[in-house]
Amino acid sequence: MSIMVQIAVLPRQQEDLDYILELALAKQNLRRESLSEWRIRKRSIDARRRPIKVNLQIEMWLKGEKREVIPPFVPQNVHDAKRIAIIGSGPAGLYAALRAVEAGLKPIVFERGKDVRERRRDLAAINKQQIVNPESNYCFGEGGAGTYSDGKLYTRSKKRGNVLKSLEWFVHFGADQDILIDAHPHIGTNKLPKIIASMRDSIIENGGEVHFNSKMTDIKLKDSAIQAIQINNGEWLEFDNVILATGHSARDIYYLLHRKNIYMEAKGFAIGVRVEHQQELIDHIQYHGEVDNPYLPPASYSLVEQVDGFGVYSFCMCPGGIIAPCATEQEEVVTNGWSPSKRNNPYANSGIVVTVAPSDLPNYTKDNPFVCLDYQKMVEKRCWEAGGKTQKVPAQRMIDFVEGKVSTGFPKTSYQPGIVSADLNEVLPALLSGKLKKAFVAFGKKMKGYYTNEAVLHAPESRTSSTISIPRDPITLEHIEISGLYPCGEGAGYAGGIISAAIDGINCVDAILEKEKSSD
Repeated sequence: MSIMVQIAVLPRQQEDLDYILELALAKQNLRRESLSEWRIRKRSIDARRRPIKVNLQIEMWLKGEKREVIPPFVPQNVHDAKRIAIIGSGPAGLYAALRAVEAGLKPIVFERGKDVRERRRDLAAINKQQIVNPESNYCFGEGGAGTYSDGKLYTRSKKRGNVLKSLEWFVHFGADQDILIDAHPHIGTNKLPKIIASMRDSIIENGGEVHFNSKMTDIKLKDSAIQAIQINNGEWLEFDNVILATGHSARDIYYLLHRKNIYMEAKGFAIGVRVEHQQELIDHIQYHGEVDNPYLPPASYSLVEQVDGFGVYSFCMCPGGIIAPCATEQEEVVTNGWSPSKRNNPYANSGIVVTVAPSDLPNYTKDNPFVCLDYQKMVEKRCWEAGGKTQKVPAQRMIDFVEGKVSTGFPKTSYQPGIVSADLNEVLPALLSGKLKKAFVAFGKKMKGYYTNEAVLHAPESRTSSTISIPRDPITLEHIEISGLYPCGEGAGYAGGIISAAIDGINCVDAILEKEKSSD
């Protein structure tokens, strides 16, 4: 049985392991010789007041006790095992495939986009030439949206599954050990592709299959059960179990399900703008002017405000980050943010978004699953038109937006395709702009200096989550009407980030295993 101890140290002391151990021992009145092993279990920064502290959770084992070390991932040979289809190779699909290999099922993964290496060319094309490949972009391709949009691993969904196991799998395939202890773990867009490729290699080496440029285009049902799927080459493939892990931007999948009379529901989501400040300003605000401390990481922030009954909050905050063009069709613009592992760019960006329920929208009816999706598409197209019908985005300085003034001149932006000056009060629907204006003023009172005309709004931030829910049975995880169909991850409305999606992928495979066991 281990002993847990909470201590706090100054940022400059967080790498001094001897000092940390002595503090932990003193708190328990223990001597170093009485320990067999110890480790830092959790680490977080407390910047609420000066001096800034680093909170540490220390785990210690006394002599005669030993930490049980279980290999995080032990694959089986599944070359000749029962097959399951996995549609999509984002975190939900990849982790479903890894869990299948671990449990003795043969995963056949179909990914509409390209592998991580080939995908880079399409990201370069959208950034430099403003050409959108609808099958390979920031949202579609091996690893999903998270691969090239930051790699944040923080989740609040502890009740959904084993978060630590999910993180340990990342470490097993090449991530830094720090993600196991940081309160808000982060890998970085520069490191994730290699890790994702390592996961794929393991799936294939152990008998699974991963097919790129392979989009599911049709489903065959018989007696309300999955019978087969069609891939874009026209081939029909028979499967009893299909995990649908297509992500929040695979709109064609929603339209396919609707044509097949497979029940879906409109789901609330959040939409707004992506705001960029100088990272130095955010550091100054969050660290109370302590901006030259080399032991402190680039600061982040989390903001939330209730405005006229609507929640407005920061989303996917990227310290030292970049704003990226994440459209999946040519006649739309979409922004998102990412950071490299060192978070060492001079800008800080974050989505600032308004929660929107289906019933908030003018065309809402209970039987229309596309009301939020249509609204999302409308905003993205209006922003594309306002940006000059390119991948440039309409932009405005923060105070100018609140005061209704068109901005003249901008500080440098990290958004590579570029920005176009526009009054976002005219571009965005009043439902959004009115709430955002009040929220920015309120945020400025919470974070002195945040409300500034040096901050630039880039519109829109619109792909925060799925606009559609694909209902499933809470026990079997199968669709409520279709046996063998497992809606999974963000695209089905059951996750909100890399780790929660990964856990959902694991859970869906576990549900298939339970079904197979009960049918034996």
